Amino acid sequence: MYTVSETTHVNAPLDRCFLLGTSIKLVSRTLKMHALERDENELIQPNDRLIWHGWKFGLPQMHETRVTAYDRPHYFQDSMGRGRFKRYQHEHTFTEIDGHTLLHDKIRFSLPLGWVGDMVAKTLIVPYIAGMLHRHLQLLKRVAETEEWRKYLPADPSGPAVAAGHDASGDTSAISSQQ
Repeated sequence: MYTVSETTHVNAPLDRCFLLGTSIKLVSRTLKMHALERDENELIQPNDRLIWHGWKFGLPQMHETRVTAYDRPHYFQDSMGRGRFKRYQHEHTFTEIDGHTLLHDKIRFSLPLGWVGDMVAKTLIVPYIAGMLHRHLQLLKRVAETEEWRKYLPADPSGPAVAAGHDASGDTSAISSQQ
């Protein structure tokens, strides 16, 4: 089992950051994959099932995501239903600290094929996922801290108003593997 995590501080309100984290359009920009049978302007909801399609490493990819936990505006989790991984789970945690938001994403995964899968995970997949997580949180930070967030969130995202932000910056990341 491998774990890749990334943390960043965002100068924007908790609920805005959470909702941006559920934006299909924003996730699609990072993954460079498209959600089939869904409008990219929608937000991921509790118990959702999304099928992502695109190309990775020169191969066509299909990844079914199921939202397996949802606690707005603090946490949601998606887990692989079908795809190339043996196991894949992505936790998104949002914490308000002194008027800003701490984002923490953690992905746990394993690959099939025994030692071959382990070799591919260590040399290819862990670095790829670490880079993707970093790019995603930096994109989310940039969008949340500017007026660009309005392109990704509906005028009424079915809940409290998405307000203006306050103050903070910085990021950290961590990668680990457990055998």
